Amino acid sequence: MTTINISNSSIKQIKLDGKQIDYRDSKLKGFMLRVQPSGYMSYACEYKRGRKITLGQVGSITPAQARDMAIKILSDAAHGIDPKAKRGHAKPKTLEDFINKDYHDWVLTNRKSGLKTISRIKRCFFPTLGNKPLTEINHFAIEQWRVKRLKNNVSKETVNRDIATFKAAISKAYEWKIIDHHPLKDFKLLKSDRNIMIRYLSKEEEIRLRTALDTREKNIRQQRDSGNEWREDREYNLLPDLKNLYFVDYLKPMVIISLNTGIRQGELFGLTWEMVNFDKKLLILSGNITKSGKSRHIPLNNEAYENLYNWYLQNQNISYELVSNNKYVFSSSTNNTKFTSVKKSWANLLNLANITEFRWHDMRHHFASKLVMAGVDLNTVRELLGHSEISMTLRYAHLAPEHKAEAVAKLNII
Repeated sequence: MTTINISNSSIKQIKLDGKQIDYRDSKLKGFMLRVQPSGYMSYACEYKRGRKITLGQVGSITPAQARDMAIKILSDAAHGIDPKAKRGHAKPKTLEDFINKDYHDWVLTNRKSGLKTISRIKRCFFPTLGNKPLTEINHFAIEQWRVKRLKNNVSKETVNRDIATFKAAISKAYEWKIIDHHPLKDFKLLKSDRNIMIRYLSKEEEIRLRTALDTREKNIRQQRDSGNEWREDREYNLLPDLKNLYFVDYLKPMVIISLNTGIRQGELFGLTWEMVNFDKKLLILSGNITKSGKSRHIPLNNEAYENLYNWYLQNQNISYELVSNNKYVFSSSTNNTKFTSVKKSWANLLNLANITEFRWHDMRHHFASKLVMAGVDLNTVRELLGHSEISMTLRYAHLAPEHKAEAVAKLNII
């Protein structure tokens, strides 16, 4: 720790070196100046070993005013008066307290991905920073966290997403005046290759996926028939016959629609029959289920239309109420609750199709990739996907190399 005469002139001469530095005053023991890596400076008073009180920000109060405050605090401490108790000073709020007590309800109310946001912060940051006071979270702490994540082979893109989510939460703490400055305002994300390879299905993989869907349907029907034979022999009530149904359950129509529309999983789960226009062969996604908050129109091709209409007829025959009164197109139970996950059935399907490293979200990439390779212009692809900026759609540009080849060919000398 460096000792200086804390004054306006000495403060002006301080040079930042990317580290937090505490300067002790050479004239008044206990009077301190704390300099953050971001350049934020504040006065503090250490009235007892390891116990400090922040006096104010440099620029908001003068060194002389801060010194006078420190003298009063040191005097109280010398007379057995706890300065923090006297000031009604609250214990600094920890990250865990802030997220659980302040941020949790707000983000769930105001962000569609609120649950995922809270889950990401708790999973990624609580183990190392959860018990840390918000006032102690700074560039250095996050840089240490980032280095550890990268050493554990977490991709730059994932680390950037984690930090962006975390910074948004800290921004709210600053906005709500829980902290008096934003410690991560200037914290820069890692540079990464934005033109990463897009995962989409090869022709052979798509055939295997579709075959697996049909095989799964066949297997479930056979299992139901076998089970009902066993029940009949024992005079038990039979389960509904699946022979005459278009689908044994939700998975096949979900996958077919995703492959042919590029709809996000959250949008698919939130889709209601009111958003389906069979006459115009159109999905009209309302803003309350889209990521951007804006409505989006997605045309249905023949395969998507036929599967969705058959799913509609099947559910109408089972229960008319299921397709009326703005009910979900896909519900996870008879009481029409919204799906939250299909991880198990999706994983089993991929295993049956012998397809690896292909997420549900990759069906969206598959949809976009097929459009680009078919010659559809990127702006149309952007509109269908609901991207707010064309830069997000440019990831698929490399799938149309003939366009670049045609442009370069114009330089040929004839």
